[in-house]
Amino acid sequence: MSESMRMWVEVSFNIVYLVVVWWMVVLMATRMDNVVPENRPAARRILWAFALLALGDTGHVGFRVLTYALGGLEATPVILGVPVSLVGLGALATAVTVTFFYVLVLDTWRVHFHRRYGWFEDLLIGAAVVRLAVMALPQNAWESVVPPQPWSTIRNVPLMVLGLGTAYLILRDGLAAHDRTFTWIGAMILVSYACYAPVIFFVQQNPLIGMLMIPKTLAYVAIAFIAYNGLWRTGDQRQPGRRAVAA
Repeated sequence: MSESMRMWVEVSFNIVYLVVVWWMVVLMATRMDNVVPENRPAARRILWAFALLALGDTGHVGFRVLTYALGGLEATPVILGVPVSLVGLGALATAVTVTFFYVLVLDTWRVHFHRRYGWFEDLLIGAAVVRLAVMALPQNAWESVVPPQPWSTIRNVPLMVLGLGTAYLILRDGLAAHDRTFTWIGAMILVSYACYAPVIFFVQQNPLIGMLMIPKTLAYVAIAFIAYNGLWRTGDQRQPGRRAVAA
């Protein structure tokens, strides 16, 4: 694939993705009354999780689209007399919001399956705190278009602990309760990490691997549709836990 073709594929995908994810957020927010009362605590957390994801990705992929329009990813427009790396700023924004996304998904698991946090869940929250602390260090070089190693790995390992640990909890309880909605959500989290891990470890050696961010992003879109279908559908009077997705 030529560089020009790759650019247009990315730009087109990014625009469509932002439209879809914000559309899903608006649907979730405006149709909360369709959610049965027992499912509303989980639905609210899903709504806030995707609102944060959409906000961060508006900076991340939105700024990438803007930099292409300005001449390329290395574009650094001067704002208030200071040159700003839009790609780096967007990467930082989504790095923060995706961390809180998984914290909210973890709490969605808690309220949906009526669980309490124990040492394992506290470990996952701790991983989120460690990630946010690591991201504040200057060695991350957020102004870089390609994230530097080893800091790309260092800051993403806690996210992998948080995300994969959350997926494990959701799959464990979803399968036990025959809860198809949350089982599929857990599965899509695993798909997203299967696509994201190679990018973390190898994009510096082969930038084309970055294209795996497209199926990784589609996995998040799938989670939004699965959650909406399972919790928001009009007239679908489902119960939480085992009966919530028995149909």
